[in-house]
Amino acid sequence: MTDPDLTTQYLGLTLRNPIVASASPANADVNHLIALEAAGIGAVVLPSLFEEQIENDLLMMDDLGFGGPLSAEAVAGYRPNLDAYNTGPSDYLTLVESAVEHLDVPVIASLNGISTGGWTSFAEQIEDGGADALELNIYLVAANSNETGQDIEDRYLRLVEEVRATVSIPLAVKLGPYFSSPANMAKRLADAGADGLVLFNRFYQPDIDLDTLTVTPNLVLSNPAEMRLVLRWMALLHGRIDASLAATTGVHQAEDAVKLILAGADVVMITSALLQHGADYTTTIIDGVRQWFAHHEYTSLDQGRGSLSQQNSLDPSAFERANYTETIASYVARHTT
Repeated sequence: MTDPDLTTQYLGLTLRNPIVASASPANADVNHLIALEAAGIGAVVLPSLFEEQIENDLLMMDDLGFGGPLSAEAVAGYRPNLDAYNTGPSDYLTLVESAVEHLDVPVIASLNGISTGGWTSFAEQIEDGGADALELNIYLVAANSNETGQDIEDRYLRLVEEVRATVSIPLAVKLGPYFSSPANMAKRLADAGADGLVLFNRFYQPDIDLDTLTVTPNLVLSNPAEMRLVLRWMALLHGRIDASLAATTGVHQAEDAVKLILAGADVVMITSALLQHGADYTTTIIDGVRQWFAHHEYTSLDQGRGSLSQQNSLDPSAFERANYTETIASYVARHTT
């Protein structure tokens, strides 16, 4: 069997393969990033720097008379303590510069925020630090009953437009699936300047501690079943959106990555599997992808990408309502025979 060419294009960057280490606290360690590269990773996404951290830094500078504009939300709103996560903007720039210096694979920085304001200017400093691209992680829980769906979508678009106007490096937007029309929102984000879309952001859900009667954070790693939502929308969007497509959430095995590529993903991002198995697990996934494509006589990743998307499917309805009735019917058939 001839080894297939796993080279892929993402955000205009050439990656040696489609497996990308998505944003994770572990990626704040340059030694871990070096281990990922040695294991074959195609690119790395650095952990997110949060809007609150940047605004806090700007607020302290403002107290000293050096500040810039702050958003009203950042000044008036609740400011969580993120000291245990990382120590702020200056150290993040150091991480960007160090990662770029030590790695040959593309380094993608990550900003996490929900509002427009002075904090978005930090994207320019990230670009100056040498990052190959920027991922904008929009983590917004639409809890305000006075905000309409249109209001929420407009906030996303204004934020993307503001960051796009700040940097010239490629910009990816990581978003959740909770829109009335995800396909339309994906198109509008691309029109607003996003070079790529990352499907999907995984919203962590809080828990209640019955002993202390407090609301507590509750981080649970992903499981393979969560990949199905990404698979559907990857297949629906492939060939219909003028932007790169990255799949993330629920990818634990090579087979998961293969399915997402066949659905249309340009790259497949992993986090939970690496946290569970370590950086070397990257090699296992890449080798599995290579073996599957070789066994099925594909000469390249491009040959198979999107071959099972809705656009190219022999049964396009399988990704829409027909899938619902077939799923119910198949379950009944399995349990009545």
